[in-house]
Amino acid sequence: MSADGSDDQRKPSDLRKVLDPNLCDPGGEPPTDWVECASESQGQPRGLSDDGRLKSGRLAGLTMNRAIWVLSWPILVESLLNWLVGWTDTRLATELGVAQADAIGGAAYVQWFIGLTIMAIGVGSTALISRAIGKGRLAAADAAVGQSVLLQLLIGVAVTGVILLAIRPVASLLNLEPDAREAFEVYLGIIAASVPLMSIVFGGTSCVRGAGDSFRPLLIMLVVNLVNVSASWALVGVDLTYVATENSEAVRKTLIENPFAFDLGVAGIAIGTVLAHAVGAVLVLWLLASGKSGVRLKRRRLIPHRVTLYRLVRLGVPNYLETLGMWLGNFGVLLIVGQLGASMLGQHIVAIRVESISFMPGFAMGMAAATLAGQYLGAGSSEFARRAIGRCALIGGVLMGLLGLVFLFMPRIVVGLFSSLPEHMDQTPELLMICGAVQLPFGLMLVMRGGLRGAGDVRVVMAITWVTTYLVRLPAVYFLSGIDITLPNGMVIVNPSPSELGLVGVWFALCGELVVRFFAFGARYVNGAWVMAKV
Repeated sequence: MSADGSDDQRKPSDLRKVLDPNLCDPGGEPPTDWVECASESQGQPRGLSDDGRLKSGRLAGLTMNRAIWVLSWPILVESLLNWLVGWTDTRLATELGVAQADAIGGAAYVQWFIGLTIMAIGVGSTALISRAIGKGRLAAADAAVGQSVLLQLLIGVAVTGVILLAIRPVASLLNLEPDAREAFEVYLGIIAASVPLMSIVFGGTSCVRGAGDSFRPLLIMLVVNLVNVSASWALVGVDLTYVATENSEAVRKTLIENPFAFDLGVAGIAIGTVLAHAVGAVLVLWLLASGKSGVRLKRRRLIPHRVTLYRLVRLGVPNYLETLGMWLGNFGVLLIVGQLGASMLGQHIVAIRVESISFMPGFAMGMAAATLAGQYLGAGSSEFARRAIGRCALIGGVLMGLLGLVFLFMPRIVVGLFSSLPEHMDQTPELLMICGAVQLPFGLMLVMRGGLRGAGDVRVVMAITWVTTYLVRLPAVYFLSGIDITLPNGMVIVNPSPSELGLVGVWFALCGELVVRFFAFGARYVNGAWVMAKV
């Protein structure tokens, strides 16, 4: 019936004039279920309350400080659990020997490439879903969930093919010793099979976080890590040891004996990781299908939808290019480190693994800032979006700065937790002290970058990352390392640096570039043009 009591015989094309189609499907496409759309548009509150609290989604009714806490602490713990997956692989590899440790270290960079590829769409998912939730457009959020899962699965399959084709060429580029090369190829060959599963895990959790739920992804990652640690250790066939000092010499001693009869080496480590991601993928799909996090995976939303796919790709591609540029730059750093000597690569990777502990507060606050920036902008308040990013950056910077003090004053103790190889105690503690000095600006930068991504300002974020990586990071690493570059044709590029700082010089350059990047992202945040970004 119409408002005047007569029968309403309007067609869906006429209803488009009455109902905003964006309440249901993004991009102005007519929704498939007008009844569902009408009920959502009438019953779901939108915007902010008078005291600045969100009125829709799982964060509805919370103060900003409370919303930051609700979002960040599960992400912080989840980050620790994600980190434990890599730490487990590295720690078990060091028990096998230097060659295996170098192989897993080189593979970590390939896994980073896998991660940045499958997480690129996740940035778009978080931005779209958080903005839709802020506006009270639940059907639009569900549409983004379905298309995200579809796209993540396709990307995961494609990346698997790329990795399988690239394993041997990458092993040659890393200049690995024969034993390390064999372990590298075995490990990555198995890991490649789990990429579609990883894609579902990380893509699904990005959707859930955009809806404001950080707790359930934490529970899933807890299960994933329990499976990874137990299965990898059971299959690898090594005891856990530690380094003790006797008569001024480092000596390895057994901490825990492995009770299992398997002896699969690096293959066992990789199989444990695959099993863990398989469990995680099942749990994430169940969570999305249940709708318990405020968004729901529906079968009809898995049918390709041109407008939603376009919006996800439009946001995801700049993020992918940004992180790809950063990865290529750091892979260039890895090639330089590889020319410093075989043991230098292992020390460099262990130092990165240790430093990655400090990323966790910055990453957690960056994800919280991304979700809140998107939801506040969706609710129509650029001022609250600005406050949320600034507040998260302050918290993340302080927490990372405190961890930096630990790196500065207890480097050998910390390194000993990651490696039982005496070779890794040579320069790694000194590298840790260098990075400890810049943790405060590093933390501020991580959170501001995350907040700008959540606001949809992905193109500027990409530009800043590329400029600082290729105009600052790589030239500085090359110059301060003092290493001459030998090209495949035998030609040598002589380094003009008057000093040969080696690996220490590399880390001075890396950490100096982080400070430059902090100022660049800080300037963009203060400028405020990011609030106009479209998603």
